Amino acid sequence: MEEATTTEGTFCLQQVTITESSEDDYQYEEIPADEDFSLQEGDEDLAKALHTMHEQTIDAQIMAQRPGQITKQSLSETPEIVDDFLCNFLIRMGMNRTLDCFQTEWYELMQRGVLEPKDVGFVPDAYTCNQHLERENIYLKKEMENYKFAANKAKEALLKMQRERDFHRMHHKRVVQEKNRLINDIKRLKTHYALYEPMLRQLNEKYEILLREKMLTSLERDKVVGQITGLQATLQSLESGSNIHIPVMKVGHWCDREAGLVGPSQRALRQAKEQKVHSAVNVHDSAKDPAKQMSKKYPKDSEFPEGIQVNPYLACAKKCVRPLKSGIYRLSNTLKVHDLAVTCLALHPRKDIIVTGSDDRLWKMWAFPNGNIIVKGEGHTDWLSGCCFHPSGSKLVTSSGDKTVRVWDFTKGGCILKLEGHSYAVLDCSWHSCGDFVASASMDETSKVWDLNSERCRYTLRGHKDSVNSIEFFPFSNIILTSSADKTLSLWDARTGLCAQTFYGHLHSCNHATFNMKGDTIVSCDSYGVLKLWDVRRGVPMVSIDAGPHPGNQVAFDPSGHIVAAASNDGTVKTLELKSGHLSSLLGHEDKVQSVIFDHMAEHLISGGSDGTIRIWN
Repeated sequence: MEEATTTEGTFCLQQVTITESSEDDYQYEEIPADEDFSLQEGDEDLAKALHTMHEQTIDAQIMAQRPGQITKQSLSETPEIVDDFLCNFLIRMGMNRTLDCFQTEWYELMQRGVLEPKDVGFVPDAYTCNQHLERENIYLKKEMENYKFAANKAKEALLKMQRERDFHRMHHKRVVQEKNRLINDIKRLKTHYALYEPMLRQLNEKYEILLREKMLTSLERDKVVGQITGLQATLQSLESGSNIHIPVMKVGHWCDREAGLVGPSQRALRQAKEQKVHSAVNVHDSAKDPAKQMSKKYPKDSEFPEGIQVNPYLACAKKCVRPLKSGIYRLSNTLKVHDLAVTCLALHPRKDIIVTGSDDRLWKMWAFPNGNIIVKGEGHTDWLSGCCFHPSGSKLVTSSGDKTVRVWDFTKGGCILKLEGHSYAVLDCSWHSCGDFVASASMDETSKVWDLNSERCRYTLRGHKDSVNSIEFFPFSNIILTSSADKTLSLWDARTGLCAQTFYGHLHSCNHATFNMKGDTIVSCDSYGVLKLWDVRRGVPMVSIDAGPHPGNQVAFDPSGHIVAAASNDGTVKTLELKSGHLSSLLGHEDKVQSVIFDHMAEHLISGGSDGTIRIWN
């Protein structure tokens, strides 16, 4: 029993099947049931026990050395025997007490020889296969239940999707019907609107005609008022018997060249000659004055006003315009006025009207600030570079890259005078406050003073060593300010054509320069964005501000003289508060800013850019 128990323990631990070949080395002795079993003497029992223990040790070593081989052979070559099958079944079912009884009785019979190995046999393969099929059948049933559950869920999802599909089909049909109905309505509206287009076109034309007539009527009224004022002043002078003097309110007098009339100064002189003979002193003075002798060759030449007159707008600016702080301007309106770059701006002397010039060879007149177009001018064959209103607001002068200067009359609706003489593009132009003279600056390094009554160049201003980029008459005086690419500014006497003063200080090409309202300060900008303020009396720069590195294209004083605005190539408008020196930038343009001006009350700042727009800041 001890040997059987040891063998069983070894089998259970290794979980291998004991084959017939493994039992050949072990001899079993049959013990008769009726024979009494008695122990031998002590020495024999001890020797037998030691021998048995030695054999068990050898068997354990053999089993430890060959477990993998035995297992591999039993699994691959022999089927499962009956006792292993029963033991495994009882272990799987948890019948431990039955397993103990079965093992005791089974191995007892085996030891007695009642059960022979050949009689025990193996478990039939069909039964094993049936068990395997039964397990597989149970597994397949479970899989089938899972598939049924998944199929039911898929069926529910399919039904839901079919319902959604039907809903979307209905919605799509409804949308298509609505679309077709809207298309039909749009077609009917287009047909209906086409019936009104001729009427709308006629109304628009009538509106433009009425607006133009209103503008022309206003200009005619201003012209008549100016003529009456000039005639009254002349009449008072003649009645008093004193020498003839051109009144200060000469601004606004009309000069009509084509009608055979001359400027107000010439009309006054001719009336005086018809009514009164000059004294011998005046004759002697005229003989001494070479300018008067020269004017005899050109009897239609205009006379320059004597001295510097009082600027009537200065008192209004001091009274009405309060100093503004830098940085308060905000973009309020954007007007698309040209297809190409806006190169110049001009503000009407008394009305809210703006003229814009562009690279598209056109100039346009706009109502400010709503942006309604009033009139446009065609005639230049190249880009426009400058524009300026007649002091009365009835005429306009423009300069162009086609080397010409043109004078436009709003009442006549076209160009009345074309001035030619420059050999290269004309870059800027300015109108004298008396209305009889126009100055122009050109890339040919010269500037010219034109007499509109005699239609000729009175003086050519020579002295700059490079292109003259800007020119401006000081209001109500005969002083001309020019800026040049030779890095200098110059003051000229329009009566003689001589340079009175030159300002040195810029390190780069000077692009533009202008006076303030008082006329005691000049601001200029150069191609590196440097702004300089000049004292006119001393001729030296007072302040230099670096607003670069992008070029500054134009500068302007506000009427109060406290703020300077500069148009910059970086797409911004720079505003400089002179008192604090604070410099700020106004963002809005999508390209270079070419020109900038203030309105009469400094409530608005207008800028024109290469994006074809003007932007109004308030």
